[in-house]
Amino acid sequence: MTKTILVCGHGPGISDAVARHFGGQGFAVALVARSVDKLAAAAEALVARGITAQTFPTDLSDPDAVTAMIAQVRDRLGPITVVHWNAYTGGGRDLTDASLSELRASLDVGVFGLVAAVQAALPDLKAQQGAVLVTGGGLAFYDDKVDAMAVSWGAMGLAVTKAAQHKLVGLLGARLSKDNVYVGEVVVLGVVKGTAFDAGNGTIDPAKVATRFWDLYEARAPRVAQVG
Repeated sequence: MTKTILVCGHGPGISDAVARHFGGQGFAVALVARSVDKLAAAAEALVARGITAQTFPTDLSDPDAVTAMIAQVRDRLGPITVVHWNAYTGGGRDLTDASLSELRASLDVGVFGLVAAVQAALPDLKAQQGAVLVTGGGLAFYDDKVDAMAVSWGAMGLAVTKAAQHKLVGLLGARLSKDNVYVGEVVVLGVVKGTAFDAGNGTIDPAKVATRFWDLYEARAPRVAQVG
């Protein structure tokens, strides 16, 4: 039976490496993001590697759109085995003057969109004893230095979202373990090469993160791993 990975928030870094790694292991790949053109180019590159890949342009902040997208993936590629959530938005740079709509948008993508995807894909995940794999960030940690860094980077809203997402991973993991659905997170402690955050100072190879996700998927443990 064909296995399908849903790559949400596809971009040139971690998520593309995950798509290539899982695709190389025989998974069909569903690429999800907003940009039609960028998704098409990414899918073309995967197909050139012999990987089955299709695109599903979606606003991941819209729960109804996420639910509809899950149904489309199921119809076109078959049941979903893995949900990889890499989506984020940088709204809420400074919580003292950011609009609440900016902060809400960050949570809509990072938390509520993820919940909507899990709920919609859950019948498949249960039937296939699948997995939910989340890209986490060190900004989620409760630490004075981390908090100061988030403030200096103008990433306060993202830090709030990543903290909530980190808790969500634990809660979903505890809830879904009895259904043999694994939930895991790779916390990235640094700048990933080739991403929007990389201004020439990237030190983390996205392929290394993708390999860590694969290791979690195969071992189904631990709940949280770090790459840095």
